[in-house]
Amino acid sequence: MSIDKITNQILKLSPHDRANLAETIWESLEDPYFVSSDISDKKAIALAKQRDNEIERGDVATLSHKKLMYRLRK
Repeated sequence: MSIDKITNQILKLSPHDRANLAETIWESLEDPYFVSSDISDKKAIALAKQRDNEIERGDVATLSHKKLMYRLRK
């Protein structure tokens, strides 16, 4: 069945049923931003402090959220 046919059938459902379906589908998706990591909290905090110091010293340039998202989508 095509997405268009499925969509047409879904739109015939009550708002309550559509909301339940949307929730079921949403929960079935994996988090696209999840990054598994073996780094401990202590090491992660140390790394964050190191990165902050690099920014403060001007060793690295920051990116706006918009620019970061653009690069990630490329």
